Amino acid sequence: MLVSAKEMLKKAKEGKYAVGQFNINNLEWTKAILQTAQELNSPVILGVSEGAGKYMTGYKTVVGMVKGMLEELNITVPVALHLDHGSYEHALKVIEAGFSSVMFDGSHYDINENIEKTKEIIKLANEKGLSVEAEVGSIGGEEDGVIGNGEVADVNECKLIAELGVDMLAAGIGNIHGKYPANWAGLRFDVLEKIAEATNPMPLVLHGGTGIPADMIQKAISLGVSKINVNTECQLSFADATRKYIEAGKDLEGKGFDPRKLLAPGAEAIKATVKEKMELFGSVNKA
Repeated sequence: MLVSAKEMLKKAKEGKYAVGQFNINNLEWTKAILQTAQELNSPVILGVSEGAGKYMTGYKTVVGMVKGMLEELNITVPVALHLDHGSYEHALKVIEAGFSSVMFDGSHYDINENIEKTKEIIKLANEKGLSVEAEVGSIGGEEDGVIGNGEVADVNECKLIAELGVDMLAAGIGNIHGKYPANWAGLRFDVLEKIAEATNPMPLVLHGGTGIPADMIQKAISLGVSKINVNTECQLSFADATRKYIEAGKDLEGKGFDPRKLLAPGAEAIKATVKEKMELFGSVNKA
């Protein structure tokens, strides 16, 4: 059964750990993440970008696949299915499709429009029991066509959005999507501390979890970050393991590749990545 992310993040905030959001792109990724969460007794959030939703033929297909896996794999840990960086239109679509959590990313609007649209999403989501994530200050880099300049969020704007009744808040603090450049200046903990103080007890979200050093991750958690998103690292590990399998020339036998064998190394690589992150975030045995 899918659940809202509200309760799991409330527990994470109180327990000073973070729940991992791992984006899914196909059956293999989803299965690997769910199995790892169950093995580690960890709550987990499955993130779906608009691009991934389209690739998997639509949000209803995603809901059906995930619900089927929860039953067939006997998954008992809390699992939320969450729209990642959703536009207003797509937030409405996932609410109707049966997601249990939604992110409306209004960071590219001026603060007044961001507030008004966020209020509308909160109202609709609350009617169906979904948790809601909002964003202030766009996250740098590019992820699945969503581009952000890496702005540092305004503390007062964060407070205004938090007071609307969202369940979690993503605030730009120098984090970026994708790989971090060599000259990256690091996270703005001074800003994070002020945001956490202004929005307490709101759980905060750290996007761009790939490549952030472990000590920065742990400090961010100590300052109120209760959800950390990981996508690029899973993509890289999946692609690298699959490439090595192909280059090794395995499973040829004159018949071409068996897709189940071809994708298996990538799925195992994702399991290893998710396990490493869950241990770092402190969510193991917190289900």
